Amino acid sequence: MSQQGPILVVSTAKRPSFAAMLDVARLFPVVESGWADAARAVEQVQPAAVLAETSGTNAAGLAELAVRVAARQPYLPLIAIDPQNPVPDNVIPFFQSQVPHAQQGGSDRLAARLRAALRVRSLHATVMRRLVPAAPMALSHIDPARDATVLLIGRGGAYPALSVALGERTGVVGALSIEAAAKHLNARDIDGVVLGEGFSLRVVDAFLTVLTEDARFRNLPVVVAAGDLVPAYDLPNLEIVSGDAVEVAAIGLPLIRQHAFEAHLSRTLKAIDADGLIDARTGLLTQEAFERDFASAIYQTQQRGGGLSVARFAFDPEHPRAQFDGARIISRLMRQMDFGAAQDDGSVVVVFAEADLKSAHAIARRLSSVMRHTSHGQRDARSEPTVTVATLLPNDSAKSLRSRLQEDAQRAAS
Repeated sequence: MSQQGPILVVSTAKRPSFAAMLDVARLFPVVESGWADAARAVEQVQPAAVLAETSGTNAAGLAELAVRVAARQPYLPLIAIDPQNPVPDNVIPFFQSQVPHAQQGGSDRLAARLRAALRVRSLHATVMRRLVPAAPMALSHIDPARDATVLLIGRGGAYPALSVALGERTGVVGALSIEAAAKHLNARDIDGVVLGEGFSLRVVDAFLTVLTEDARFRNLPVVVAAGDLVPAYDLPNLEIVSGDAVEVAAIGLPLIRQHAFEAHLSRTLKAIDADGLIDARTGLLTQEAFERDFASAIYQTQQRGGGLSVARFAFDPEHPRAQFDGARIISRLMRQMDFGAAQDDGSVVVVFAEADLKSAHAIARRLSSVMRHTSHGQRDARSEPTVTVATLLPNDSAKSLRSRLQEDAQRAAS
């Protein structure tokens, strides 16, 4: 990876061991600073990332540094080494004490964590360069409760506590087995995995090994709530936590938020490549592009023959992010010839090309079945939508087909 700047190491008077290891290994150019000069060093050095050695400093010092770092553009990763207290939202925790001394004090893991964070920084810089005029976009704009989805895997008494602790801050997809978890990973966008109790070390090892070997999941944040597991896996955002549910959520959330930011940046690049026709948050078309394509698809279907159906997915209005979760699932799983858009009324409308009413119902059922496993806030608040489907008739226009779909939706809701 090309360097964007040095790594700023902030510590007390004694040089931390991880800084010496990174310097000796020549993995990254290192510049050191004390806590008293940390804010000034961020401005003068213009680092690519900041590593904060947190022993011997108070929470206020880290919070002040986090505020200064959050104001930098593009994204400036701030990694706190072995934090003793909860960290600010934009601070990535890293626990080197988990690794035996024989494994170089975790320097390899720290280097991998740095590389993963610098990938996000590079992606942010690319988006900033290609957006003209540059729209403000920062990690602080990502609200995990609105933008991130966590896959919670587990059994037993700790599972409900983890579900509540995570569900208060982000969307949660639950899985009681590794097999169910694998299906969710393949079917939808996940911003982090929390692996709770109820599985043997052999099963946990096999699951983490599969994640390591699949490039799609290698940078995914993974928090394992099992203190006796050594993180000897090529997963840069893996943390092993032996605390309670609140601590597990607090450690995982900054990594999850960073991943949700990376996913948003990736969708933004796709929107730029599509000349602004793609909604960067949902991955579907913008409403304007959808209406234009909808009218064109109806005209061409009537001229050339064939079938066309349209489905409306209506979500719980009390949980607005359910619409965006559903939209992202649809954008990921729908066929290449289909298209859709999120609507102002909280629904998502999707056009199924070359599909009769029966086929459209089958497709819609498959899509909605994936959505029902996501919870928002309270454990019983699910994102499974109410679905209505209409098919194109010989004399239909775009307006008449949409009107009939809306009337069917109103009858279904009454």
